[in-house]
Formats: sequence, C-alpha cells, structure tokens
Amino acid sequence: MGKQVKDLVIADIQARIGNAKDFIVVDASKLDAITANRWRLALRKERISALTVKNSIAMNALRRCGVKGIDSVLAGPSTLLWGCDDVVALSRSVTKWAKDIQKLEIKGAAVEGQTLNAAAVETLSKSAGRRETIAELAGLMLAPGRQLAGCLQGPGGQLAGQLKTLSEKEPAT
Repeated sequence: MGKQVKDLVIADIQARIGNAKDFIVVDASKLDAITANRWRLALRKERISALTVKNSIAMNALRRCGVKGIDSVLAGPSTLLWGCDDVVALSRSVTKWAKDIQKLEIKGAAVEGQTLNAAAVETLSKSAGRRETIAELAGLMLAPGRQLAGCLQGPGGQLAGQLKTLSEKEPAT
C-alpha cells in the first residue's frame, strides 16, 4: 500500500473515530460470518462502533487522534470498539457479548490514556457508570438539605399540632 493510500485510510479512520478517546480491543477473527454479522448489527443498535483494520494503520491513526495506551494491546487480529454513553457501558456490553459468544476474546483497552488488560476490562464493567455516579453525587449533595428540612418540619409540626389541640379545646368558663 502506497503512502498516499495509507494517508487516505488513516484520514478515514480518524473521521470515523471522531473525538473518542476510550477503546476496547477484541479478537473477533474466530467468529463465523453469520455470528459476526449478527454481533455487529447488535453493536450498532447499542451505538457501538466496530472497526477491524491493520494494527500499524490503526496505531498511526489513533496516535494522530491523541489516543494513548493502546499500542501494546494491538497485536494479532484486532477489532477496535468505541461508543456508548461512557466507557463503563461499553465495557459492560463487550463483556456481555464475550460471555455470550465464546469465540469472541477481549484483548484489552485504552481508557483515559491507561492500558487495561482483559481482566481490568471485566472489572471496569462491574463498576458504576456515568449515570449511576451522577445520581449518587446528586443524592449526596441533596442529603444535607433533606436533613435540614426534616429538622425544621419536626418542631414546626409539633407546634402546629399543639396549637390545633389548644384551639379545639372548649374555652374555660
């Protein structure tokens, strides 16, 4: 492949990748055509992009996009996966597919410039995702306000109850 053709392929890969910085690498070479097609269609429904390309070209394109930590994972047959809401959702989906399709092998990942092996990808899939973390933080930020409202309602409710009881009593004659 000539230099001009390689540059065109790399530019195409960069356009497909866009702003993605987190990738999971799998070996899908052992899948039969029907299984691979079904798998790719299911990935598309989950908004996950898959790209199988020569490793040296992928490394060159990813370096130009500023992605770090993936060079050591790209060895042998490799398919790049990226997308989903966040990297945790991506790792959950890929881990689920690796369990469902025995011939699909997770090789590793690059997450925020760090290289992860297959075991680390599985561990990442069990952690809280972006939405869960935001919900947990929102709950923690709102907790003091709820406690304050509860404290203010307690004495106010007691006072209102006592005033109501006093107002319902018959006046002394």
